[in-house]
Amino acid sequence: MIDQSSINQILAAQKQNLLLKDSGLQREALQNLPDLTSYALIVSGIRRCGKSTLLFQLLKERYPDALYLNFEDPRLYEFERKDFIKLDKAINETKTKVLLFDEIQIIPEWERYARQKLDEGFKLVITGSNASLLSKELGTKLTGRHITKELFPFSYREFNSFNKLTPSTDSLLQYLHTGGFPEYVKQQANEILNYVFEDILIRDIAVRYGIRDVKSLQRLALYLISNVGKLVTATRLKSLFEVGSTNTITEYLSHLEDTYLLHLVPKFSYSLRKQMVNPRKVYAIDTGMVSVNSGSFTEDSGRLLENLVYLHLRRKYKDIYYFSEKGECDFIVFEKDTLLEAIQVCFDLNSDNIDRELDGLWEALAFFNSRTGKLITLGQKDRFEKEGRIIEVIPSYEFLQ
Repeated sequence: MIDQSSINQILAAQKQNLLLKDSGLQREALQNLPDLTSYALIVSGIRRCGKSTLLFQLLKERYPDALYLNFEDPRLYEFERKDFIKLDKAINETKTKVLLFDEIQIIPEWERYARQKLDEGFKLVITGSNASLLSKELGTKLTGRHITKELFPFSYREFNSFNKLTPSTDSLLQYLHTGGFPEYVKQQANEILNYVFEDILIRDIAVRYGIRDVKSLQRLALYLISNVGKLVTATRLKSLFEVGSTNTITEYLSHLEDTYLLHLVPKFSYSLRKQMVNPRKVYAIDTGMVSVNSGSFTEDSGRLLENLVYLHLRRKYKDIYYFSEKGECDFIVFEKDTLLEAIQVCFDLNSDNIDRELDGLWEALAFFNSRTGKLITLGQKDRFEKEGRIIEVIPSYEFLQ
């Protein structure tokens, strides 16, 4: 429990800190945030990707009189469900009708309060870093009353804009190894991404879900982030880490996905059951996170580039698969059951790999009866035609624009 005067003081202090805060690079996502009246706007994404800054930019550009409250403030650790009554009193004193709540999902029954404020005619913007908690709680109390947008670390365009770079092989390589976490891009201190990695594992997963075997969770996460672009199965991971059961590994993987740290891409199949049992490909939320935290001592720029292309696609689409029959195609992208893209990624297309890379893409195009595909490289450009089908070879710095 927290007293009324403390809530008022925290609100005033946070508002003052916002006014002193540098608004930073305007995020591309800002222009895509709808101006809602009877719906809650939910902005979800991994820790430290810039959600709080986005809220500040939203406040500055659209809602200068909004009330802002970050529930991860240490002074609010004792905030309980009953304290929402005191928060109401503070809100009523401001006369505002716009509420910006950062990480409110850590408070029990927050969704009931959110529904109440919507019913009272408030505009409501909420951020959160756990997709599962948000979707579960929104689904019970805010069904049909919310719209969710995702925020990722800096895109390649944002990275170039922040660093005043132009699209090129050089800037692409910088982005490939630095990634897009805003604070890391600014300061280049490895400790920033070390801390984010550990903070997610400990605070967002181990503490929240009562996981006692923290060491196994850490070893699993380190292994996965060191093997982006590779196939994994829960059964194989169980044997590698000698964890009690496959279900435990499955739960760990679910938590790692919910916090946005890792993404698991299924093999394409028209059978949902086969999608569930086939190996999945693992990708990280950020290539800088891989570079800093990876336990691998050999640099594999090809898999980092593949990860980068995945993230570019994931910013726009959710139905992404890999294709594997005789050969393999890295990405098959759907939207509303319609095939949009068939994409292969190859860091350097050469005489040793050209047949393998093209054959996997040709096979995917034939399977889906699609006419065009893309092969993304570091900096090469070319065009191949076969049996009425076309593969465009595109430099990554052009594709990521």
